[in-house]
Amino acid sequence: MPTVRLSDLDNVVTAKRALNVGEAGAIDPIPRGHKIATSDIAKGAPVLKYAQVIGYAAQDIAKGSHVHTHNLDFRAVDTAYEFATNLRPAPAATTTDTFMGYRRASGRVGTRNYIAVLTSVNCSATAARKIAAHFTPERLAPYPNVDGVAAFVHGTGCAMGGDGTGFEILQRTLWGYARNPNVGGVLLAGLGCETMQIDWLIEAYGLTPGPLFQTMNIQDVGGTRKTVELGIARIEAMLLEVDRARREAVPASELMVGLQCGGSDAWSGITANPAVGYACDLLAAQGGTGVLAETPEIYGAEHLLTARAKDRATGDKLIDLIHWWEDYTARNHGSMDNNPSPGNKKGGLTTILEKSLGAAAKGGTTPLNGVYKYGEPITERGFVFMDSPGYDPASVTGQIASGCNLICFTTGRGSAFGAKPSPSIKIATNTEMFNRLEDDMDLNAGTIISDGRTLEEVGREIYDMWLRVASGEETKSEAQGLGDYEFVPWQVGAVM
Repeated sequence: MPTVRLSDLDNVVTAKRALNVGEAGAIDPIPRGHKIATSDIAKGAPVLKYAQVIGYAAQDIAKGSHVHTHNLDFRAVDTAYEFATNLRPAPAATTTDTFMGYRRASGRVGTRNYIAVLTSVNCSATAARKIAAHFTPERLAPYPNVDGVAAFVHGTGCAMGGDGTGFEILQRTLWGYARNPNVGGVLLAGLGCETMQIDWLIEAYGLTPGPLFQTMNIQDVGGTRKTVELGIARIEAMLLEVDRARREAVPASELMVGLQCGGSDAWSGITANPAVGYACDLLAAQGGTGVLAETPEIYGAEHLLTARAKDRATGDKLIDLIHWWEDYTARNHGSMDNNPSPGNKKGGLTTILEKSLGAAAKGGTTPLNGVYKYGEPITERGFVFMDSPGYDPASVTGQIASGCNLICFTTGRGSAFGAKPSPSIKIATNTEMFNRLEDDMDLNAGTIISDGRTLEEVGREIYDMWLRVASGEETKSEAQGLGDYEFVPWQVGAVM
């Protein structure tokens, strides 16, 4: 069959390849990945995919027509939410899976061993980059257990106004990176007069300066050059201790995987995302944690998650986030349908409802055990949700700050993304793109369509790759040196 039907309730199907008029009943040319009406749809009637509403017919749509932005309208869906009505706990694992990780003094486990140069403000960004750049592979060669020295710089930290939300987010993000188990040592560099005072951060989060947690301010040290020299000396003093870390066998329950999608297409919700969802279920069965995020990109699918919430309180937290985003976009004169992007639409996605239904599939089928603020420490295991924008670098930054030691990133159009200190595995949704961008893609879930493989087979392959990468296997993004420019704390509130 040249088309894919996802539910008997649907009134559209998806074209596996470009279709000419007359093929598969098409009365219009249909691009690959785009939708075809399987029955006449009256103007104003709902269009169904995944057995869910993805929009409403903007005009009468004849059977066989191309269904896309020209004839499908977005409309906010009024949903009667149910809570804890679809609870399917992960089946008990028959084996205890393991990976080789770094057990930290806190008890948490890292998949990498970095030294992080964090900045409190944009003004210290250049100094931080110069400090990190000093530690070339040649200089780090005597320390084989150190994965690198990485600078995490950003464009904020001062002139922060509003209700304090932005300030709190930045504090949580910096603290979260400092305590991420993939970080063995930290140097926190500031200017000295910024809003984001290092001393306040240390006091607010109970951080304890010591040999592996150093702080400095350019104004106190005596300028940029002296700051760079002192920063290099302090990291040199850390290297021997950080290099003492050794990988050991640890249970898969110590994995916390950030679930992401970017550059999505129509296949994202058909191949890669549900396959990642199956892997997430396997991880939950082991006591590990999968972290879904991107709140605007579950809009229209949140009712599926509240039905999986372990209790009413957890579900209400998710709905509160949805309401916050509705208000946030309204007061900034935006729309919750500002997604899909032009690339998403070219790939066959039409409305945010359609995109969200596919994106939510990354979370699998097990209960929703927790809902967290951006960068808030995640304490529940199993499947959880973290609030974030849909912008991938900002969302992943929050997941790493919340404790994720691995990132799994699905893409249909082809996203060139990497992350530090948590490695990013990229999953292709279709074989055509995988073959074109093979240097950037770690695994091809498009074989579900092109080769007839099952979601379960590909999901197991994804899960096994998680364990291998967590044990030290290099990802494609790591091999190309990506991850030094993807630290993007979510900036909320006025810049004063």
